[in-house]
Amino acid sequence: MEPDAAQNPNPSPAPPPISAYYQTRAEHHAVVSSDWLAHAAAAAAANPGADAADAAAAPPPSPGGAGGVIEEFNFWRRKPEAAEAVAAIMALAAVIRSSRATTMMELEIELKKASDKLKSWDATSISLSAACDLFMRFVTRTSHLEHEKFDAAKSRLIERGEKFGEISLKARKTIAMLSQDFIYDGCTMLVHGYSRVVLEVLKLAASDHKLFRVLCTEGRPDRTGLRMSNELAALGIPVKVLIDSAVAYSMDEVDMVFVGADGVVESGGIINMMGTYQIALVAHSMNKPVYVAAESYKFARLYPLDQKDMTPAHRPIDFGVPVPTGVEVETSARDYTPPQYLTLLLTDLGVLTPSVVSDELIQLYL
Repeated sequence: MEPDAAQNPNPSPAPPPISAYYQTRAEHHAVVSSDWLAHAAAAAAANPGADAADAAAAPPPSPGGAGGVIEEFNFWRRKPEAAEAVAAIMALAAVIRSSRATTMMELEIELKKASDKLKSWDATSISLSAACDLFMRFVTRTSHLEHEKFDAAKSRLIERGEKFGEISLKARKTIAMLSQDFIYDGCTMLVHGYSRVVLEVLKLAASDHKLFRVLCTEGRPDRTGLRMSNELAALGIPVKVLIDSAVAYSMDEVDMVFVGADGVVESGGIINMMGTYQIALVAHSMNKPVYVAAESYKFARLYPLDQKDMTPAHRPIDFGVPVPTGVEVETSARDYTPPQYLTLLLTDLGVLTPSVVSDELIQLYL
């Protein structure tokens, strides 16, 4: 195991001031349904070879089940296109493959230990915790497994776990295709920070020879917007970088706002990079649509009541000059945008209104 794979950047229960959330750019998950699987499986079938190489490149199963789950998780997490939620799912699937359990009870106990170990890797990451819970729910809660022989049941668990991971890897491509109807020639859009799913949407639009312009916030203090602008410029897309405080000043140039999401919550609102809420407020006040591009595995069973009603995640703040002694610095990494300030959510389930997200989550967990 490599040294950095063994190191826990944010151990539980005493996390350091700077969350591993922003060291890994965690993406936030949540739930799955049979409709989701059917829809995503159809999209996956359209391009079956795209992610097969990634699956084939997985390291050999580590002995010891839960003991090797962090190593497997780090292998998938380092892939530039793999979300942290997907990395957790693939790591838990590897635990099943390498397990020496002889009964379903032993296997479930082993999976639970591996899940808990992944969750403790970063206690502040919503996506990591939710993906582990999702995997346990999706893979082990199947009634007919009780009537199968153990080897057959284990094979079914491996197949379902790996299939779910493969489908999740293709979610961004599905969203990119569904989003193209909202991008038209001559439009100007505002994006905030760096979102891999938003970048996928814009890449596809550029490859279809659509002519549009992007205003990209700088994304202080980690300047993720500069990374986004570099990626867009490399694609030949006209882009202008804004300082974060210039959003209201520039909003009259904008036709639409596109943002990603770290998590989509039960209210239909989103948890995302700090500054998303104020951008949505400005856009709403000026009648500009706000579109959220988010994979359905980010749908979280959470219901924040306000900005402080979330597990805190922190990021480093560097102003370039010393901060006077006794001056408090806000280091929160994310904020909550209520559903009334969002127009539509563009997901691999389809194009949803915030209220539909809420309805689907409530029905799933009844």
